[in-house]
Amino acid sequence: MVTIIQKMFSYKADWLDVGSIKIAVIAATLLLAKLWEPVLDLEWYWYLVLWVMAVIRPFITFSRWIRT
Repeated sequence: MVTIIQKMFSYKADWLDVGSIKIAVIAATLLLAKLWEPVLDLEWYWYLVLWVMAVIRPFITFSRWIRT
């Protein structure tokens, strides 16, 4: 019997799924900023650090894909 975790790891998202996820993340981020305003008081470099941490893995995956 296939478990839900096995199904989750074999899932392949199409472009519409990925686009919907991006829109949902942007909307959730704006909601967070609207409901909890102190997050907007952070210095600019904290946003840069967060962005770098978020982009490392996709960049490594992309660079490996380019080399193959």
